[in-house]
Amino acid sequence: MSLGKLYLIPTTLGDNEPLEVIPISVKKVVEELDYFIVENEKSARRFIKKITPKKSQPDLKIMLLDKYASALEIQHYLDSCQEGISVGLLSEAGVPAIADPGADVVKLAHEKGVKVVPLVGPSSILMAMMSSGMNGQNFAFNGYLPIDKSERKREIKLLEKISKDRNQSQIFIETPYRNDKMLEDLKTSLHPSTRLCIAVDISLSSEYIKTYTVNEWARVKPYLHKRPAIFIIHKE
Repeated sequence: MSLGKLYLIPTTLGDNEPLEVIPISVKKVVEELDYFIVENEKSARRFIKKITPKKSQPDLKIMLLDKYASALEIQHYLDSCQEGISVGLLSEAGVPAIADPGADVVKLAHEKGVKVVPLVGPSSILMAMMSSGMNGQNFAFNGYLPIDKSERKREIKLLEKISKDRNQSQIFIETPYRNDKMLEDLKTSLHPSTRLCIAVDISLSSEYIKTYTVNEWARVKPYLHKRPAIFIIHKE
């Protein structure tokens, strides 16, 4: 018996219609699957229903990959693949395993010899980088910066130095309700000539993507509160 596959299924970055930003090939894969690994069952079922309205919800086998899932439980999430049944790994937003806990499941798939099949979909990190005008040949994603204000400012200055020394654009994210504080710290910590891109609500009708120098940002007041944002800096 051949092994089942692990499909990495992208979702939308907000409340828009899936087929506006996701290829029809993803819909076809979701139609064939009944086993899914997800962060949140309610939102996952909502997405599956939107992209495949005729799919039977009671037939779905949902495995949760949230903060309550134990390492022992996760070790068994791909057991069905040993029986020839494929599984879909569904991100909460964007693509699985990038700034996403799904990476642990992908690692497990490789350990078990299960074929991993990434599907095309929106990635806010890459889409922000694409539209920033910064160095697409050399960039680094740094995840979340420290919560403590003094530590965060030190990290910002360090990333700015790395950017200059390596000619490398530095990407990071913040919890949406702390976006405004992040912007203020960037304005006060970075050199006035350092370029800063802020990309908000990517792929949505409210999308906002701007790159200015820190000095220019002093005159711009974007509304960032509780909106998913990507920050990119580059110091030349």
